[in-house]
Amino acid sequence: LLATPASRAAIVSGKITAAVVVGLVSLIITLVAFKLSAQVSDTGIGRQLNMGLGSMLQMLLVMMPMLMIGTALLTYLSAAAKSLKEAQAHMTWLVLMPMLPSYALIAYPLKSQMWQYAVPFLSQNQMLLKVIRHEHISVTVWGIYLAANLGLAVLLWLATVHRYRQERLAISG
Repeated sequence: LLATPASRAAIVSGKITAAVVVGLVSLIITLVAFKLSAQVSDTGIGRQLNMGLGSMLQMLLVMMPMLMIGTALLTYLSAAAKSLKEAQAHMTWLVLMPMLPSYALIAYPLKSQMWQYAVPFLSQNQMLLKVIRHEHISVTVWGIYLAANLGLAVLLWLATVHRYRQERLAISG
């Protein structure tokens, strides 16, 4: 790919777009499975979850920026790694990173505050809880959430494009 006349931004965008499409299909399948399991559940908890079409679309909107951040971050790390072993070394912290805010909230419960919606992974957790609990999400909260997380995804995309423009990537072996 790097030997073709295509721009580095086009190559990076194509790689990230392909991965986002696969991730989106996986995300939709997961949401449908979540809805079906809530409907089939014998317990009252499963039926209390807000799993209508509107809430599923909201969950999809909440998780899309995380999908884009994760894809751009993985693309950057794969371009920056010198070997497969080095790339695999990142997997431990990459898997833990989205879980840390949830664990922190279990240990130190916080009331929902506006600044939390600008913090990736913490904001996703807060937004998903609001959707599942049937809580109203204001336009301001949606704006902060989407701006902060999509902004981070764009920054990671730019960093990846910058990494792909470096000669070291083309001649590393």
